[in-house]
Amino acid sequence: MESKKLIENWFQKWEEGDFHQLPISQKFKHTSPFGTIDGKRAYLEVVEENKDKFLGYRFDIHDTLYGIDKACVRYTAKQGKDFSLDVSEWYYFKDNLIEEIVAYYHIGEIQEKRKIESYGE
Repeated sequence: MESKKLIENWFQKWEEGDFHQLPISQKFKHTSPFGTIDGKRAYLEVVEENKDKFLGYRFDIHDTLYGIDKACVRYTAKQGKDFSLDVSEWYYFKDNLIEEIVAYYHIGEIQEKRKIESYGE
C-alpha cells in the first residue's frame, strides 16, 4: 500500500473510532511528549483505557509529505467544541503497515523561565 493511502486509512480509522483496525504492525512504536509506547497491544490498551482522550476527533490536515517508507503530516485535531491540538507527526512504514510514529505537540504551559520576552507582540 502506498504511503498516502496508509495515512488516509490511519486518519479515517480514528475519525470512525475504529482504533482496533488501525494499519499498525505488531512491533508498532509511538513516541510523543508523554513518552513511548512499545507494541501494538500496549498501544491499543492505552487507547482502550483512555477512550475519552483518544476518540471523537476530526482532523484538519494542513501539510503532508509522502515518501516510500515514511511520511510527515501536520494537522489540527479537534474534539468537541473546546479542544484542539496542533500536531506534527512522522510515520515510518514496513510491510504496508505503520511501524512507528513520532509525534510533536505542546502539552502544557510554557515554564516562566523558558518564555521569550516580547515574542508575538
